[in-house]
Amino acid sequence: MKIDNFIAISALCIYYKVELSFFDNLNEMGLLQIKTIEETQYVHPDAIFEIEKMVRIHQELDVNTAGIDIVFNLLQKIDALQNELISTQNRLRLYEH
Repeated sequence: MKIDNFIAISALCIYYKVELSFFDNLNEMGLLQIKTIEETQYVHPDAIFEIEKMVRIHQELDVNTAGIDIVFNLLQKIDALQNELISTQNRLRLYEH
């Protein structure tokens, strides 16, 4: 596993001005996957978009990690419902024509 492909959690803490415990809590809740390589914690670059959303929710709305977990679960349910609605609308169009 190449370290070059990952971003160090310590760098994210400095960049986003959050404590290491914030990322540890996200990891414990299953919202973030942290890889430990040679005693240093890293995240995959693909997780940055989600991390930025979590940090914004935490800092701007003052939501704790348990609240972030709830928000992300609700967002996933909304996405699933939107996909189901689109699928249903597409099937309905078949019968309308």
